Amino acid sequence: MFKPHGKHLIGGEWLAGDQTFASSPSSGEAHDFSVGRVSDVDAAAQAAELAFWSYGYSSAEERATFLNTIADEIEARAEEITEIGCQESGLPVARLQGERGRTTGQLRLFASHILQGNYLDRRHDAALPDRAPLPRPELFMMQRPIGPVAVFGASNFPLAFSVAGGDTAAALAAGCPVVVKGHSAHPGTGEIVAEAILAAVRKCGIHPGVFSLIQGGNRQVGAALVQHPLIKAVGFTGSLAGGRALFDLCAQRPEPIPFFGELGSVNPMFIFEGALTNRGNEIAKGWAGSLSMGAGQFCTNPGIAILMAGEDAQKFTETASAALAETSAQTMLTDGIASAYRDGQRRIASTSGVREVLTSTCNQRDATPYLYETTAKNWLANEALAEEVFGPLGVIVIAQSSDEMRDVALSLQGQLTCTVHIDDEDTPNAARFIPILERKAGRILANGFPTGVEVSDTMVHGGPYPASTNFGATSVGTLSIRRFLRPVCYQNLPSALLPEGIQADELS
Repeated sequence: MFKPHGKHLIGGEWLAGDQTFASSPSSGEAHDFSVGRVSDVDAAAQAAELAFWSYGYSSAEERATFLNTIADEIEARAEEITEIGCQESGLPVARLQGERGRTTGQLRLFASHILQGNYLDRRHDAALPDRAPLPRPELFMMQRPIGPVAVFGASNFPLAFSVAGGDTAAALAAGCPVVVKGHSAHPGTGEIVAEAILAAVRKCGIHPGVFSLIQGGNRQVGAALVQHPLIKAVGFTGSLAGGRALFDLCAQRPEPIPFFGELGSVNPMFIFEGALTNRGNEIAKGWAGSLSMGAGQFCTNPGIAILMAGEDAQKFTETASAALAETSAQTMLTDGIASAYRDGQRRIASTSGVREVLTSTCNQRDATPYLYETTAKNWLANEALAEEVFGPLGVIVIAQSSDEMRDVALSLQGQLTCTVHIDDEDTPNAARFIPILERKAGRILANGFPTGVEVSDTMVHGGPYPASTNFGATSVGTLSIRRFLRPVCYQNLPSALLPEGIQADELS
């Protein structure tokens, strides 16, 4: 059985702080962990900068081996990770096992991706000495790593969006050392994953400053991390309020840096008339399952369903309510998240023009589903209804016409996903919506549910603000590596001074 020692990992050394905080597991024994300090941030950033001078110029083969070794070391600790992850988060064993597979899969995917070399976007313009009126010099361009990166662990994914999650995997693949601020919801899980990374560092002979973990417990650490002059970018998954505060700090630095925050989304579903008539019950049951999956604690949780008024809409509401009523209480990730869920439920319930369809009672850290209904007119008039409620709560929005449904689409803020449920007869009407949804979301689905994000070359997990703080980026998939690279042009440099892999004969 794994017993945490509660220390930070900084520059290859486990270091204790002078203050501790106790974990708050959903089951099992609580453990003490060192509270992060501003001095820990400085030490970790300094170590990362030292590591960059070797790691940032290592070969793709070396980094791929490192990423694969991290995955191996995580798998070697599989049972211990699952045990403490379940205790801390309350997530079931199968969920933790699947998330561990996603975590190691991301690492291996990036290892394969960088070996292909396409992510470097290498370009070459041959010299044109005889061009009139002016000659052209020889030009090369390729993507280069930006330097040390800060990563904030997410509360809802103890593995896949945390210490060795997608942000860390992408940054390490790019050649950037990483300083992680661990989430206080699962510090023991973070510690054991950090042990796996340290083992890989030692096996591969990597500079130990390439990775550091500073445990939570102190909000000043997050501010110090994003403001440290050696940190060149930030990856964050979390609340809109917390992410926006860190984003503003990044922008206010003497040297502003990019803040890649994935913040919040209600992930609306538009159910068109043909699909509602032909498959309304099926869609309603599927929505209820997606809405309550993992106690609704997914950033792609589809909280809003928009459909046309009529008997089919009434049947949809009844079916969804019956399906949600059968959902048992589920443990939420933290006491704070459970409290915020109850606050969000009260906010929706107290909004004028909202009808209660299904109510329940949440106790302490448990979550049960809620379902509400309102009109499109009322939804458009109440901005509070468009704010995310992190948990298994759904709002059905009833429109009187297709134009009113379209008005709802036009009013949306940025989303991670938007979904259309359509049958063949709905295609002409749906075609009016797609250009709108393209401007609102990073991923558009048809006849499915957005929970479950594929880790692949084509995935976009991001979108216009407030879904994310950088609409040109994704936090999932191989394209996410571009967040931690920048293009450099080399003019008339001799081959001996060009980076490896960019010589003219290699690009021809």
